[in-house]
Amino acid sequence: MMQDLISRLHEGGFSLVVANEGHIHTYTQRGVADLYELCQNDRSFLKGALVADKVIGKGAAALMIYGGVKEVYSDVISEPALQLFNDHQVKVSYKTLSPNIINRTGDDCCPLEKRCIATNDIALLLNIIESFITQMRAQTR
Repeated sequence: MMQDLISRLHEGGFSLVVANEGHIHTYTQRGVADLYELCQNDRSFLKGALVADKVIGKGAAALMIYGGVKEVYSDVISEPALQLFNDHQVKVSYKTLSPNIINRTGDDCCPLEKRCIATNDIALLLNIIESFITQMRAQTR
């Protein structure tokens, strides 16, 4: 099943594919936006789900753990995200392990990864992510 999700991720040009109980949902937003919205609006879909994602940093990992995912694949995963998954016994496979996620301009660490680095507490990470999303959405208005 996971191989099917990985194929769909790449062939469909999606950023995220989630499968649960025979249903597969695909997503295209950048960053953690789709995961954040899933956690806010349909968290039960993540409970026990299989997830294929292009890039997983610590923020995305925290959202997946909060949602209760069972297994994860990522093309690129950061070391802090992998450690967080391991700490929460989430099965993980990946293509590339990176010290951290790089920002979109390629000249620094991802701003959300930077904010999340200091804690492994899921509740605190969720607060950091919510603040980050709120700030990003305010800037795009």
